[in-house]
Amino acid sequence: MTYTSNPVLDKLPVHLQQYIKPQDYSDYSAIDQAVWRYVMRKNVDYLSKVAHTSYLEGLQKTGISIDYIPNMYGMNRILKEIGWAAVAVDGFIPPSAFMEFQAYNVLVIASDIRQLDHIEYTPAPDIIHEGAGHAPIIANPEYAEYLRRFGEIGSKAISSAKDYELYEAVRHLSIIKEAQGTPQDKIDKAENRIEELQENMGEPSEIALIRNLHWWTVEYGLIGTPENPKIYGAGLLSSIGESAWCMTNEVEKKPYSLDAAYTSFDITKPQPQLFVTPDFAYLSQVLEEFANTMALRKGGLSGINKLIASKELGTIELSTGLQVSGNFDKVISYEGKPAFFQTNGPTALSFRDKELVGHSIKKHAASFGSPMGKLKGINLAIEDMSPLDLKAYNIFEGQHVSLEFEGEIKITGEIITGTRNLQGEIILVTFKNCTVTHKDNVLFKSDDEMYSMAVGREIVSAYNGPADLSSFDLVTHKVSSTTIKPKNNTSHSQLEAYYEQVRQYREGKNITISRHKVFEAIRDTYPNDWLLPVELYELAKENGDHDFAHEISTYLQTVKLNNPKVGRLIDDGLDLINHKFKTEELN
Repeated sequence: MTYTSNPVLDKLPVHLQQYIKPQDYSDYSAIDQAVWRYVMRKNVDYLSKVAHTSYLEGLQKTGISIDYIPNMYGMNRILKEIGWAAVAVDGFIPPSAFMEFQAYNVLVIASDIRQLDHIEYTPAPDIIHEGAGHAPIIANPEYAEYLRRFGEIGSKAISSAKDYELYEAVRHLSIIKEAQGTPQDKIDKAENRIEELQENMGEPSEIALIRNLHWWTVEYGLIGTPENPKIYGAGLLSSIGESAWCMTNEVEKKPYSLDAAYTSFDITKPQPQLFVTPDFAYLSQVLEEFANTMALRKGGLSGINKLIASKELGTIELSTGLQVSGNFDKVISYEGKPAFFQTNGPTALSFRDKELVGHSIKKHAASFGSPMGKLKGINLAIEDMSPLDLKAYNIFEGQHVSLEFEGEIKITGEIITGTRNLQGEIILVTFKNCTVTHKDNVLFKSDDEMYSMAVGREIVSAYNGPADLSSFDLVTHKVSSTTIKPKNNTSHSQLEAYYEQVRQYREGKNITISRHKVFEAIRDTYPNDWLLPVELYELAKENGDHDFAHEISTYLQTVKLNNPKVGRLIDDGLDLINHKFKTEELN
């Protein structure tokens, strides 16, 4: 176990545990802590005016400090009180896994933190986005249930073969864009690759559509009315740039609806429009509307065709409750309904999400195929036949039968036994000396080998993943690329040391440090650094050292002239400090 568990995490299946990495708190430098502190102070000051009330309440409930990067162990001690937990991961993980974590009430947190150069926004998931954005809002019970339910439904969404390619491209971009010193042409190439993939995705898959819903709610959602919205989406709550931008008239505010599922987004740019939900309960209503469009609830021929197109492990459930899990590669239809289906590779059979005894992937190691539907010329489906009906049609043990299904699928062989579900309905019929044909084509032929025919009038559900998680070895995740840590050189290490000295002074751990000498060193050696002078300005104001504060303020004006891009960040930092001390003076 590479992380500290708790009752919520104990319920995680093994295949999700493979994504978890330990949070090494000692990896966070004093610069990282200063970045967290700046963003959180700025956000809390601004968001107290524009965020949903659950945000500030949630910060307290989840134990997230403004001054310190959260420790996952400490967060979990508090999160378990509201039935949730948090785990650290390395950047983006596959969408279905991300959603499945949510279904288990587990918040996935990318434990890295953005560089100072990307303090306003980073395309890479980081602890500011996850910890300060997602965690506070889940303290709201209505929203927490939406998140859990979203994960439950989203993890069943079927992907297309291109979805994983896009996921890998987005992950790659997020890594190199956040990495120190990545050449711009390499970033441009990665962005162009994403654009090219997005333009050639074809018909959007279920996972693509539900990912859109996730983006416009969990990540970039507004709540209230289009005229007076409040922020609840984590992407906005964790971005000091976009949280202000989204409140301007430049960003169109649309009433939230199912249309959001069909509205794509660009992760590399600020969003031109956002959706506003009237309340958290309405999110769940739209989610259920979307779920009604999924193969999970519709099944049928379109459902199994989605699984075939996905080329991923999936499950179909027949009307008897029999579940077949594997990689589907063939379906024969008749009048718009499946008449025969087949998997390729290891397949497991289950009932009510529990593998049937004797029907593991060892039994069906190569494939599994079966006719289904109704028998030709007989209105009564096999699953609806009483024992007397079965006897009348010679469907019972010891009989050599020839059953012809609609769609010209025929099965001939000797019936050995039947398997029934808890309601007494037959879900499998086992044959020997069996042949399955479609017209003149032989689909399957066995001599002494036993053959199990699935019984089911129709496919009522089709979804991503296996019915019984224990049927397959799902611990197969291979990370193609990992986040790139900044390379420390002597100059950067010395800068970190100065940040550490100022931090220790502020916390009262070492008040013998000369702040003036630190400032002089920053001014002379690190002319592009602006955050540490802002922190020194705060300490000067705190100590009533007005001359020193004025000296720093004047110097920061020079930094702004030399680097206009950080001008607003400097102004925001100084304004926050000045407002703090002005308020204290008034009180």
